[in-house]
This record gives sequence, C-alpha cells and structure tokens, in this order.
Amino acid sequence: MRIARTESTTQLEQLSEEVIRCRLCPRLVAWREQVAREKRASYASEDYWGRPLPGFGDPTARVLILGLAPAAHGGNRTGRIFTGDRSGDWLFAALWRAGFASQPQSVSRDDGLALADCYITAAVRCAPPANRPTPAERDNCRAYLVRELALLRVARVIVCLGAFAWDAALRAVALAGQEPPRPRPRFGHGASAQLGRWTLLGCYHPSQQNTFTGKLTEAMMDAVLSRARELV
Repeated sequence: MRIARTESTTQLEQLSEEVIRCRLCPRLVAWREQVAREKRASYASEDYWGRPLPGFGDPTARVLILGLAPAAHGGNRTGRIFTGDRSGDWLFAALWRAGFASQPQSVSRDDGLALADCYITAAVRCAPPANRPTPAERDNCRAYLVRELALLRVARVIVCLGAFAWDAALRAVALAGQEPPRPRPRFGHGASAQLGRWTLLGCYHPSQQNTFTGKLTEAMMDAVLSRARELV
C-alpha cells in the first residue's frame, strides 16, 4: 500500500502542520493538555500527544471517513485519529475487512498501518470534554475540513460517523460550493445524500454506547463500507 507522492500529498502535509499548531479554542486547548498531563493510570508511562489531530490516509482516496473528534485517551494520547481506543478498534477492523486498511488494528502512529483509497478525519480536531464540542468549536474547525475536501480531489464518498459528522459534512460541503438540497437531508444509519461530486453516507458512530448495545453491528458497518466501495 505504498502511496505515491503528489502535489496533494505535500499540501495535505502542510495542512496537517497547521492543524497540529492550532490553539483557536481555549476550552479544548486546556482540556487536551490537562488530560495529557494527568493521564489515565493504565497509560501513566506513555507520552501523550496532547495536540490537535490532522487527517490520516491516502491523499488519492475516493472515500473519506468523517468522525466527531479525538478520544481523550485514544487519539489525544497516540497522535492519530481513531487510534488507541475501542471505537478505533471497531472502525479499523471494518476498514480492513472492506479492503481499505492494511491491518485490522491501529495502536500507534508507527504501527505500520496504511490506508488505500481511504482518508480519515474528524469534524473537531481536539478531544472535547465529555465528547461534546460546542457549536463555536465545531465552526472553528470547519475550515480545515473544507480545505481537506479541496485537496482530496478524487474523493467521491463521505462516510459520516454519527449525526454530528453528518451535520459537519453538510456545512463543509456548502462552504465548498455545494448547497444541500431542500429539505435538508437527515442523518440515519444507511442514509445517503447526493451533493455535487460527493455522496454522503450515514453510519452510526462505532462508540461503545452503540456497539455494546447492538445499535451498531459489524454487519451494519460492513454494509455501509461496501456501499461506499460500490459508489466509487
């Protein structure tokens, strides 16, 4: 899964550096850094990332996976989106089954994982308290997603993990020049909406709240990713 360097690769790397330096949201900065200092007991010996998270994956991807925000002791610890937490375990196993990931686990930034035809990012780039970003925090991050959409030039499908990501995608696509149809498309698992070159697909977020209760099953997530592959 070697990824060839392109102009988009360089520009995405530059954008990643901007994201990592971001300090626009005082509440999020304070929380992510507090978590990185105090740590969870089981990770006490680890150095936490404690900064915003850029997107990750194939710059020539046709499928974009959009999540909510990094987990306090997941991405905020490891420095890679959906890495080091139960939601990520579920997501990457599904991406591996669908042929988008080179391995079914994502545990650290240097674990050898590569994505093919898939790119993963989040609506909010810092871990928020209680996993609940404010509207202002969401809006501060929106420009990063809009720029990613522009740089991922062949992306055609946006898989939105949860209602928050669905809403963020609709807002970002509108700023990218494609207004949503009326009535505004509503989120649901398996929902779809066509907005210019992008097709939005809804998928329940692979949080433990959803996976432990059976609201989201492996078969349900596999079906969404299979649909994404069919569309591209």
